[in-house]
Amino acid sequence: MQRALICRGALLAQQVALESSLTTRISSVLVPRSYRAMSSLTVPAPASLLLPLKVPYRLMLGPGPSNVPPRILSAGGRPIIGHMHKEMFEIMDDIKKGIQYAFQTKNELTMAISGSGHAAMEAALYNAVERGETVLIGVNGIWGERAADISERMGADAKRLVKLPGECFTLQEIEQALSKHKPVLFFITHGESSTGIAHPLDGLGALCHKYNCLLLVDSVASLGGAPIYMDKQEIDILYSGSQKVLNAPPGTAPISFSERAKQKIFSRKTKPVSFYLDMSWLANYWGCDGKPRVYHHTGPVSGLFSLRESLAILAEQGLENYWKNHQEMALYLHQGLEKLGLKLFVKDKNLRLPTVTTIAVPEGYDWRDITAYVMKNYSIEITGGLGPSVGMVLRVGLMGYNCTKANADLVLQALGDALQHCHKSKV
Repeated sequence: MQRALICRGALLAQQVALESSLTTRISSVLVPRSYRAMSSLTVPAPASLLLPLKVPYRLMLGPGPSNVPPRILSAGGRPIIGHMHKEMFEIMDDIKKGIQYAFQTKNELTMAISGSGHAAMEAALYNAVERGETVLIGVNGIWGERAADISERMGADAKRLVKLPGECFTLQEIEQALSKHKPVLFFITHGESSTGIAHPLDGLGALCHKYNCLLLVDSVASLGGAPIYMDKQEIDILYSGSQKVLNAPPGTAPISFSERAKQKIFSRKTKPVSFYLDMSWLANYWGCDGKPRVYHHTGPVSGLFSLRESLAILAEQGLENYWKNHQEMALYLHQGLEKLGLKLFVKDKNLRLPTVTTIAVPEGYDWRDITAYVMKNYSIEITGGLGPSVGMVLRVGLMGYNCTKANADLVLQALGDALQHCHKSKV
């Protein structure tokens, strides 16, 4: 609890400092009346923008984003430099090495997409798949649904392999679908945050390659919190996000491509549908092609500062220590939830995602009442389901900086209190 209070105090202190620096207000008194009378503007300056920015403190214990620790906030506040300066390229090189460590890969084509995890999902599909090609999408939560939607939008033939929320695919089921559909790519979500599943990856890469198919894995909710070995598990394309276990602000998305994926991408017959996400340009911008870097887009300089710092913390503390801590805190949380009489949504303990825990909505309660009560009385964000799990689950996230016993105790206290005070239907 002490650490949680210290962390909260540090964040609040930074917020106060930021607000005090924004005390200057624009007043109409400072604008000459003659100028106001002559103005050709028909839309006035919004009154709300003439006030200081105010952001409430929230303990972010939902599925993401998670709280950003002071060290990473400070890194993001460093002075801006040019996105084509040599110092920026050095920072980008550090990020690349950090992603290789986090992914456990030696892939040269490794970078951070300028955008959220959705942008990385699109970058993977837009570059590796061409119009008319068949892709196989494992759908056992919202992220498979999104991957199928994106694939169809770009003109691919998306075949869905579907399971109910909370369930996983067997290697036999996947092989049958690979044999039947002969896709160029198979998509699976490692950490399905909408259902709380950590899908097994062992054997998938070799199975896909047996059928001349690329393996694409979404690790947005699992990277840093659950073991993943890109090279050992023969994953061809792996991507994640900055805002969960890495605790950086949303807006940058690590991604990496194997040699097999590179061959597919750089032997395309047509250009990718997106210029912004075209890997031939991005490979150069990130120094992955051995050529002098040329301008493609203005990268999120401050966001990359933050991502670099988050990867530095991961390197300092150790990837295996991250995995161990998330597993231990998840087990501690699960035991506490069961003591409250709550049931975990994922029945198989070995399939539970350590970073995001899904709780079956207790009978007779409206999940919205519970999340609203916890927010109002504790300033803690927990959420309901997403996509196919809406109305079925509550979601609690303990990720990175937030993955502490003190935070687990606090959310257990809040949930216990909510169960006592929220109206329980008699129907």
